[in-house]
Amino acid sequence: MSEVLTATEFLDDAKLRVAAKEVEADGVVSLTLVDPDGKSLPAWEPGAHLDLILGDDLIRQYSLCGDVTDRDRLRIAVLREPAGRGGSSRVHDDVAVGDLVAVKGPRNNFPLVDAPAYLFVAGGIGITPLKPMIAEVHGRGAEWTLLYGGRTSSGMAFGDVLAHQHPERVALRPQDEFGLLDLDLAVSEVPAGAAVYCCGPEPLLAAIEEVCRTRPDIELHVERFAPKTTRHEGEPADEAFEVVLDRSGRTVAVAADETVLDALLDSGVDVDFSCREGTCGTCEQVVLDGVPDHRDSVLSEAEQAANDCMMVCVSRSCTPRLVLDL
Repeated sequence: MSEVLTATEFLDDAKLRVAAKEVEADGVVSLTLVDPDGKSLPAWEPGAHLDLILGDDLIRQYSLCGDVTDRDRLRIAVLREPAGRGGSSRVHDDVAVGDLVAVKGPRNNFPLVDAPAYLFVAGGIGITPLKPMIAEVHGRGAEWTLLYGGRTSSGMAFGDVLAHQHPERVALRPQDEFGLLDLDLAVSEVPAGAAVYCCGPEPLLAAIEEVCRTRPDIELHVERFAPKTTRHEGEPADEAFEVVLDRSGRTVAVAADETVLDALLDSGVDVDFSCREGTCGTCEQVVLDGVPDHRDSVLSEAEQAANDCMMVCVSRSCTPRLVLDL
């Protein structure tokens, strides 16, 4: 039996070898990652993502889209984004089979809940976290359908495979052939108690959030690859506040023009972080007192309303003082 990597070893900037690099669709490549010493990799669940450390200050999160039962390899798929910040170009142009890539994870901010039925809605590369979810619920014998849209069929990774495997459950709807996804129809057809999972570009997520407001009897779960807009023109400027570290009793001042994360790091406080834009969940901290000003794209409305945690890379404070479990 092969040796198993511990979570601590894996999370500590582990190096995995690129065992395969394949074209999955126009502009999409997948990487298969293995331990260079042949060790088994940590277990993960559908919805999990992996951090790729591609250079100094170049850390990107990619959803795992392989087989959750395969402990020998992890698989991600990456869309080339010419207008992005360099991560996808690095994967497409510079990462090659045989290379060692530093990683952290897996982490899961998009877990699959138990439900009597599921509607999965994917937009483009948003299919990646949904693919292992579909395998999981199908294996359970649960009812599910997938509505999958993209600009063109040639750019929809894994679409043909999923449609071939599940022709009665998968609807491929490339925009150049069908127009925008008919979310109203799809949501209207799911039974009460169903879970709706959606991942894709922000216009799709905003649209399905609006549609699902008409169905309080179903539960919507979304994952964003980019931060949603939380600040609007005309809102008051940010103000300074204090963060109290409950375990040490220290007080850290957060200026109006800096983030809680930067203030903590500048004060020598060791805090995990990755995306710095409120989408990955790595920097989540427990709030013991005070009211956070939530600006993340991870927590649900209910989770934000509870005010018992916050993403310190983007969120601020509605009160002059916040107490964190640090």
